[in-house]
Amino acid sequence: MEELKGLVLSGGAGTRLRPLTHTSAKQLVPVANKPVLFYGLEALRDAGIRQVGIIVGDTRAEIEEAVGDGSRFGLEITIIPQSAPLGLAHAVLTAEEFLGDSSFVMYLGDNLLRDGITGLVEEFRQNAPDAMILLQHVDEPEHYGIAELDGDTVVRLVEKPKNPTSDLALVGVYLFTHAIIESAKTIKPSWRNELEITDAIQNLVDRGLRVEPHIVSGWWKDTGQVGDMLEANRLILDVQRRRIDGEVDDESIIDGRVVIEAGAKVVRSTVRGPAVIGAGTVIEDAYVGPYSAISDNCYVSHAEIEHSILWEGSSIRDLDARVESSLIGREVSIGRTEEKPRAYRFILGDSSTIGLT
Repeated sequence: MEELKGLVLSGGAGTRLRPLTHTSAKQLVPVANKPVLFYGLEALRDAGIRQVGIIVGDTRAEIEEAVGDGSRFGLEITIIPQSAPLGLAHAVLTAEEFLGDSSFVMYLGDNLLRDGITGLVEEFRQNAPDAMILLQHVDEPEHYGIAELDGDTVVRLVEKPKNPTSDLALVGVYLFTHAIIESAKTIKPSWRNELEITDAIQNLVDRGLRVEPHIVSGWWKDTGQVGDMLEANRLILDVQRRRIDGEVDDESIIDGRVVIEAGAKVVRSTVRGPAVIGAGTVIEDAYVGPYSAISDNCYVSHAEIEHSILWEGSSIRDLDARVESSLIGREVSIGRTEEKPRAYRFILGDSSTIGLT
C-alpha cells in the first residue's frame, strides 16, 4: 500500500466546553499539560505518517500558531480551511486536493486513544480493506455513531440512533482508501444539514466494498465535555513516570508519580501523584492532590487542589476548602475573601477573576 496521509479535524465550535472555548479551540485544551490535539499528531507520527492536513474553522489562527509547520512533531502540516462545520464527510471533501489518491487516517482532533494507532495502521496496510472503522462498546449508544455487525462484517451504520440496536460506537479514528471520496460525493445532508461520515461509510458497504471493523480494547476518550476532559487527564497521568526537574525545598513532600518541570518551585508543600507541575509554576504552603495538572507559570498558595486542570498563568490562593474536579482557564485568579465558604467547584473561562465570599 502506498504512503498514508493523515487528516486531523480541528474545526467545530466546542460548545460543550464553554466558556473555555469562547476564547480557545477545544482541541488545544490541555490534558496533562499538553493540548489534546498534540496527542493525535504524535500518534500519527509514531505510526509512520509524515504528511498531515488539519481541517480548521473559526479557530484557524490559534491552531496554526500552536502547530506551526509541523516540524516540532516530525510532520509536514498543511492547514485546510473548511467553509463551515458541515460534517465529517464534508471535511473529507474539503481535503480532496490534499489527499489526492492516497489512503489516509482521519483523526478527530479532540479524541484520545490510549494505545495510539501504530498497530491499526499496520493492520490496515496488511489487510488492505477499503475502510477500517474503530469501535468500542459504550453505555449510551444513542449519543454516538453506531455500527451494526454480522460477525466480522459491517452491515449498517447509524448516526445517533433514537433506538439503537447496537452498543458499538465509532471511535474518532478512521482509515480510508480514496473510495471514501466518491461515497462522500454521493450522499445527501442529514437532518442536521451535515454530510455524515456514517452515511459515507454506509455507501461503501452498499457498494459492496470491504469495511473492516476493529474493536478497541484500550481506553478511548472524546474530550468534548468537562467530565471527559478530567477523565482523560486522569488516564494519562496514571501512566506517567516520576520526574523532578524543578526545585523542591526540604520541607516539601513529593509522593508518587509526580512530574515537576524545570523552573517550577515547590515550597513547604505536599504534591501527591499522579500529578504534573508546569515550568515556572510556584506551589507554596499548598497541597496538590492526585490527578492534578498545573500548567506553566501558575501560582498555588495556601490552597488545596485535586483532580483538576489549571491552565497557564492562573493562580489559586488563600482558600480554606479544596478545589476539586475543576477545569480552570488561562490567567484566572481565585482568592478568598473574609467569609468562609465550605466547598468550591469551578468551570471558568479565560481571564476570569473570582472573589469568594
